[in-house]
Amino acid sequence: MLEIRTICENCGKHLPNNSDAAMICSYECTFCKECVEHILFNVCPNCGGGFESRPTRPIEMLKKDPEKKDGIYKPVKENKYLTLMRYINPRKR
Repeated sequence: MLEIRTICENCGKHLPNNSDAAMICSYECTFCKECVEHILFNVCPNCGGGFESRPTRPIEMLKKDPEKKDGIYKPVKENKYLTLMRYINPRKR
């Protein structure tokens, strides 16, 4: 079951279930769209993968599997790895 993490791991922005700004990698690392585009350059700092928009869980299912309120917060520092990886298609990394 996909975890609906509610904060951006980089900037701490609130990303509720219905947020259009939530982006995830294949390991469910969660970042806001702004950080993905302007700081991470579509490179997950944890696994090196790319990002996709996080799906929204139907409201009825949130009762059974609620949002995860205690998200991960670890701001990303300037990183040469991210700068180099941004030029490689995520499917070829």
